[in-house]
Amino acid sequence: MRQYPRWYYDEFKQSGADYADIEEVNTYDLRMQNLRNIENESNRIRELLKLKKSDVVLEIGTGTGELALNISAHCKQVIAIDVSKMMINFARRKAESQNKTNIQFYNAGFLTYENHDELFDVIVTQLALHHLPDYWKMMALRRIYGMLKEEGKFYLHDVVFPSSIQNYDSYFDKIITDLEISAGDKIAEETEIHIKEEFSTLDWVMEGLLTGVGFYIEYIKYDGFMASYICKK
Repeated sequence: MRQYPRWYYDEFKQSGADYADIEEVNTYDLRMQNLRNIENESNRIRELLKLKKSDVVLEIGTGTGELALNISAHCKQVIAIDVSKMMINFARRKAESQNKTNIQFYNAGFLTYENHDELFDVIVTQLALHHLPDYWKMMALRRIYGMLKEEGKFYLHDVVFPSSIQNYDSYFDKIITDLEISAGDKIAEETEIHIKEEFSTLDWVMEGLLTGVGFYIEYIKYDGFMASYICKK
């Protein structure tokens, strides 16, 4: 196992909401099931990526494993990683209960996963890259680029703030108020923590990071403070 220098970023140190407790992980999983149509989201990602049965996929930040479970039926193999041991154990048990045999789970992240020269057809990550400061986002994206086969695809979905906002105070206040109404106090509180403690960046910064490491951006969708990118090596 690689030994990292003392200055290396500790991606296992939780920023934002803490999911080290199994009850919190279970609550999170149920909450996401209720708030989102995860099956539809997963199907759309598969369609956008034109996923093939022969593809080997890496998912970074798998969480409770919903995307990995969905796409595993449509590709050769999924490697699913997360920096939270609790999340990985939860996802592994869920996969075992569904008899999913082509998913491997590892406790690792953007900066620490060791692919041992294995190259992937597709790499996906959702709501995870914002845990890294911008310099470390760049290092993570370099690693992702290096782990893809030529012509390989990278799908990124995350919180990305629009740079066109004139008054961010009122912008963020409205986001929190709207979430309290539409999603409840817990999600609103977690969003406040996200804005205050995590590292979501601006749209032009994210695009620059992606192209700066070598990616060609094939697809961009901005929807409020959420962004989706499909990039090609």
